[in-house]
Amino acid sequence: MQNNSHTSKPLANTKPVGKLHPRNQYGGRYDFTRLIQADAALAIYVSANAHGELGIDFADPLAVKALNRALLKQRYGIQGWDIPPQNLCPSVPGRADYLHYLADMLAASNRGVIPASPAVQVLDIGTGANCIYPLIGASVFGWRFVATDINPAALENARTILAANPALAQRIALRWQPTSAAILAGMVRDDEWFDLTLCNPPFHASLAEARAGTQRKWQNLGKSAGAQTANPGLNFGGQDAELWCPGGEQAFIRQMIEESAQIPTRCFWFTTLVSKAANLPGIYAALKRAKVLEHQTIAMSQGQKHSRLVAWTFLNPAQQAAWRKTRW
Repeated sequence: MQNNSHTSKPLANTKPVGKLHPRNQYGGRYDFTRLIQADAALAIYVSANAHGELGIDFADPLAVKALNRALLKQRYGIQGWDIPPQNLCPSVPGRADYLHYLADMLAASNRGVIPASPAVQVLDIGTGANCIYPLIGASVFGWRFVATDINPAALENARTILAANPALAQRIALRWQPTSAAILAGMVRDDEWFDLTLCNPPFHASLAEARAGTQRKWQNLGKSAGAQTANPGLNFGGQDAELWCPGGEQAFIRQMIEESAQIPTRCFWFTTLVSKAANLPGIYAALKRAKVLEHQTIAMSQGQKHSRLVAWTFLNPAQQAAWRKTRW
């Protein structure tokens, strides 16, 4: 570990404070010593604060990417993970949380036992260049994934990551969504059934709104407007489709619900993250119109960030029991 230009700024949070899922191994402080042992490239971004605690500058996009790469390598054995500078850099602890809560949902329908085998198939909507959910889910639970995206370049980067992880690649299929106006449509084939869908939808309604969100994050980190101008990407990168869509998060999820009603028996639980609590009433109204038989909302948090996942199913209790016997 050494001091350099990347660590001259005050260190931000050295742990993912907030109540993560009980099985999430990142509920305490990051062990930077072990992380550096797993991936030595992280070392140049790590230094000690005034209290002797190791950390990184979370306003440095290269440091954030290096941390996430080390987390993936140290905990899950994932090799060669990288993303282009302009793409969204995920938070590994937060992404893992979503998967752990989904595993709980399956366990609740399986006498308390998480189905952890390739028999479970998951549809990841908008996997992005990082392919983070399939990589973690296949590593931790042994599930199979179909990972979709509308951006061919994002899928090509995901393909490069999978090539470096051949054991995981056997359980992850990449699928291009050629219709930008579609979400589920065309992604579920006639001979496919999914136990889960997951999605981290674009949450802004416009590019201007996305930029305003980035500015708020800069301010929360105590950075000046001049610093933002010098480095507008910060670590809050993302291509347009990752950050915004017409109508924002609520419109995206409402469309997803409408499309799910067209394939009601092809998936046990349809799910999505919802970043804005104010969008929940509109989402619940859409679920009612779609005549779902059951839906759940599960609160999630990491540090100061609070989110939730919404899940719904069209299967009645008898169909759910038959699904369990047939697939798990």
